[in-house]
Amino acid sequence: MPRRYQPLNIPIEIVRTVVAISETGSLTKAAEKLGLSQPAVSSQIKRIQSIVGGALFARTANGTTATQLGKLVLHQARRILEANDQMLRLGGAAHLPQPVRLGLSTLFVREFLGHQTAQSLTDVVIQTDNSVGITKGLIDGYIDIAYILENPEMTSEIAHLIVNDTDEEFVWVRSRDFVLSPDSPIPILTWPGDDLMIRTLTRQGIAYKVVFNSPDYHAKLAAVEAGIGIAAIPRRLIPPSLVWAQEYYLPELPPIKALLCARSNLESSQGRKLLEDIATLFFKAQVPTLI
Repeated sequence: MPRRYQPLNIPIEIVRTVVAISETGSLTKAAEKLGLSQPAVSSQIKRIQSIVGGALFARTANGTTATQLGKLVLHQARRILEANDQMLRLGGAAHLPQPVRLGLSTLFVREFLGHQTAQSLTDVVIQTDNSVGITKGLIDGYIDIAYILENPEMTSEIAHLIVNDTDEEFVWVRSRDFVLSPDSPIPILTWPGDDLMIRTLTRQGIAYKVVFNSPDYHAKLAAVEAGIGIAAIPRRLIPPSLVWAQEYYLPELPPIKALLCARSNLESSQGRKLLEDIATLFFKAQVPTLI
């Protein structure tokens, strides 16, 4: 029988969640303390329980209490956090601000960085991915601020984190020399979780085929430039190397909401400043008040 895969480490965020549940006595209060959603906390607990092989907490009339296995895990979890804090104290690191974890859809990376400097991004860790990947990071508690495209199937899980939204107008784009052969299905270039082009073409009964799929927005642009197919991008972001495809056989695309998300416990001035910069850049407005 093959051996079951055993993870090499447990993320420190999950260790903190275990201790927070013990200290607060409930998943809900732990979520509030950590600035996470309750589904995110539940997901983290399920993950560590699958690793250690049993339930860590049980519900009682007085709230959530640790099981026997949970008590053993808590003992080690506190040791891990103490060791983590001691390492941060070396060289005075404990007095440095915790980095703000920013998640950006690859669609908006170049535009965002074009309005930043190395100094403005001090103590900021940037993670880029397709919007589905960044949304999962928000749900699991690994991202503090995010600017992403809405995924309707996941919106309810991050609804409490949305502080602003706007409609992005999407249009078809192609290379200058792209020509569709008569009676051929439309070759499209998609991204993971993409439903915009496929849904639109399907509703219109138009034949298509996916010829390229990548979470990397710039890789997709390179593929469009190579002339292998067409794609959908925000109209305002059409690069000079591509043209807005307005051929008769292409149906109009509906807009997609872009979401600005942030945790309510952003304590650092850097986090608040970053949120304000993003709000000003993408919404031409001041930062919303976090509850």
